[in-house]
Amino acid sequence: MKPHVVIIGGGVTGLTAAFTLKQLASQENVALRCTVFEASSRLGGKILTHRERGFVMEGGPDSLLARKPEGTQLIRDLGIESEVVGSNTQSLKTYILHHGRLETMPPGTNMGIPAQIAPFASTKLLSPSGKARALMDLVLPKSTLEGDESLGHFLRRRLGDELVNNIVEPLLAGIYAGSVDELSLQATFPQFQTLESKYRSLILGSIAQRKNAPARTNTSGRSAFITLRGGLETLIERLYDNLQDFAELQTDTRVVALRKNSDGTYTVEVENQGETHAYPADAVILATPAFVTAQLLDPSLPEAGKLRQIHYVSTATVMLAYPKSRIDANLDASGFVIPRHENRAITACTWVSSKWPHTSPEDYVLIRCYVGRSGQTEALSLSDGDMASMVQGELKDILGIDAQPWFVKVTRWNDAMPQYGLNHIKVVKEVESALRQKLPGVLIAGAAYHGVGIPDCIAQGRLAGEKAYELTTTAAAPSGKASAPMVTS
Repeated sequence: MKPHVVIIGGGVTGLTAAFTLKQLASQENVALRCTVFEASSRLGGKILTHRERGFVMEGGPDSLLARKPEGTQLIRDLGIESEVVGSNTQSLKTYILHHGRLETMPPGTNMGIPAQIAPFASTKLLSPSGKARALMDLVLPKSTLEGDESLGHFLRRRLGDELVNNIVEPLLAGIYAGSVDELSLQATFPQFQTLESKYRSLILGSIAQRKNAPARTNTSGRSAFITLRGGLETLIERLYDNLQDFAELQTDTRVVALRKNSDGTYTVEVENQGETHAYPADAVILATPAFVTAQLLDPSLPEAGKLRQIHYVSTATVMLAYPKSRIDANLDASGFVIPRHENRAITACTWVSSKWPHTSPEDYVLIRCYVGRSGQTEALSLSDGDMASMVQGELKDILGIDAQPWFVKVTRWNDAMPQYGLNHIKVVKEVESALRQKLPGVLIAGAAYHGVGIPDCIAQGRLAGEKAYELTTTAAAPSGKASAPMVTS
């Protein structure tokens, strides 16, 4: 019988794993069976594109980092490179809310760390004492601390509280919807630790890196961030198209148990439409949230309980469309971010029609606001209508937009953003090591482990697919596999 790989989780990680299995099996002319189980009613996870009324609106992430090759390689493999769109190079500026006013983020920074002194010296985002404290980084000695520390603690001891609170924290924490004082340095921005180790000073290191970076050119026509013309869900749709003749893709199917059999194979039990089915598997890829993975592995792997240390934060996005004629604000940037101490429900705002002009009709403005982050989730308890009204009120205060939107769309993400806490890397390594020893056919992958961005998830899915292929094709396939599920209740 064909070796069988079961993938639990139908987001971009799980689908990439299945696609990788298909590629490898096709290249080597190997017969392989693959099944993907997704508990929700749709594939794609947090990649969700709304296409209506001439707008292309992302409910989840809106782009990929072009410099991370895993995402662009998958796009090429799927034959949709012609759909790639770069962000508008005329709207690269970012604002930061400061005392209720939008101030331009100083140009020439490394994620908020000064890499040019003149713009830093003239910014209104810091007081004279805040600037002086940040410049102490130039003379402070290199740390002798060993092991992990929080991202916030690291940045505060180098640059001071004011720069961290006013500039760095709203930029960096927005990626994780987290608190910099609770995030792991080594798991989120290890390059900062490398800067200190190599240059002693983060500022000197950032200046050196900027000086030594290859000159930027526009010959490729690409920007730092890319998306797809029809929305990022195009990626999921093309994966689905490619997998239909290879993998069994089941939505509305919840995995309830995973057991190791005496012959080294596995049994995966699922619930679908009130019935329980058992599927045999030679390898299993868990591309699920950490708390789901822990629950499924607990009976066979006590070490999996450590995954519950990976906490999740809920967020929401509020999309608003306005007739351009009703908007007086000059939306000349990609948007703005908001520090915690401004006490706003909005944490960040993307001026979508400025950043991605192709996403809206020419005579409309599209704005997306983010609500909720670690420690600031009160607004998420509001109804969709009340949340939208609250967002409109804050946009009026900040941008002076008093018009009623043509339409509003709210998308909620409950327990969606994994938080990489202190010693995150150590926890994940311990669980992965225990899996290799006790459940060698089971692999974990996804945003909870080695990066939350789309390219990171694609990379993890590809690696899991490669490992599963190796596990199931380098040894003789165990006997007793069934080609169809067995109804057990």
